[in-house]
Amino acid sequence: MSEQSRPEDTREGYPDALPEYAERVLEVAERIPPGRVLTYGDVAEWLEEGGPRQVGRVMSLYGGAVPWWRVVRSDGVLLPGHELRALDHYRAEGTPLKTAHRAAEGHLPRLDMRRARWDGGADAGAHT
Repeated sequence: MSEQSRPEDTREGYPDALPEYAERVLEVAERIPPGRVLTYGDVAEWLEEGGPRQVGRVMSLYGGAVPWWRVVRSDGVLLPGHELRALDHYRAEGTPLKTAHRAAEGHLPRLDMRRARWDGGADAGAHT
């Protein structure tokens, strides 16, 4: 996850402006309630544009300014290289986790996707 922060002025015509798709991805990430997650594919489906790889690319380049830990892999595996930081956030927010198997590398838990996945319900507001 990049530590880049979102440019302060993102209007078109400015050299630091975010691509429109990136702004939309980040807006969805900001809507996800604490303790809940969406997969990269869920975000693309929400936007009706792109796919998991495009969403992942946006998050890797610009996601440091939003709750990046709430946009996840569909298998619930924590983001490689950022597992401990993400785990701190999940624990603080009460995000449902599955206990790690003894054979799991580093004995890190996974997200309990069945319970943690957000459906974009009533508190979602309007789609972007």
